[in-house]
Amino acid sequence: MVKQSRTGAAKVADVAPDILARLNAGEIEAATLSENLATDLAALMAAVLPELAGAAAQIDPKAGITRRMATAAQIIHDHSGLDRLDWLARHPSDLVRGWGAYLVAADPAGSLQAKLRAMRPFADDAHFGVREWAWLALRPAIVAEPEVAIAELTPLTGEASEYLRRFACEAIRPRGVWASHIKLLKDEPHHALPLLDPLRADPSRYVQDSVANWLNDAWKSQPVWVEGLCDRWAAQSQAEATSYIRKRALRNKK
Repeated sequence: MVKQSRTGAAKVADVAPDILARLNAGEIEAATLSENLATDLAALMAAVLPELAGAAAQIDPKAGITRRMATAAQIIHDHSGLDRLDWLARHPSDLVRGWGAYLVAADPAGSLQAKLRAMRPFADDAHFGVREWAWLALRPAIVAEPEVAIAELTPLTGEASEYLRRFACEAIRPRGVWASHIKLLKDEPHHALPLLDPLRADPSRYVQDSVANWLNDAWKSQPVWVEGLCDRWAAQSQAEATSYIRKRALRNKK
């Protein structure tokens, strides 16, 4: 997969017409979230899966991006089940690969454990957007079974890939972004300790930010617990990474 090297548009309105045409044709990856938001998913589906051009009209252009992604994947699933999964996972378009992530989540026969394992290539994708779709696609299932998710994701904290380590943490954030909250972890964040403790001195800033945001989420409902954990980590690790995580985790403390 060729890495995206364009600077990209910072605003949807600033996406150049020629770039938008190539995004809608599935020829290139988005360089920014704004380019993702600007892409016409119905046009993209008609271009890369012409046999689904008629069904692509079901994708409501006014719906949020996560809803549009889920609808696209459901259309694909209704047409051919999981048959297109490998093809989607290798496509040049990051959004099409994102449909693959949502296709994994759409499989009614798959357990959460099986879906989390199948999501691995998307969670480890070189493109920032695909990595976000990986956890967002499974978020409803994770909200329904958080303890199952924690048990399945915890081994990823030992992976060499920073993307997989970050996925493990980001997928179970108590509040998250563009995602439903996980009540268990808002009320009783200690359930996530088997996953969080191994990441307290992670060398990757990408992972550090995710851990810090996780704790900041939890701090909003359980500040005493989070502050106590940060104190314990400070006593256990003198690493700069741990200090950075603690500072960012408690950034809203006055």
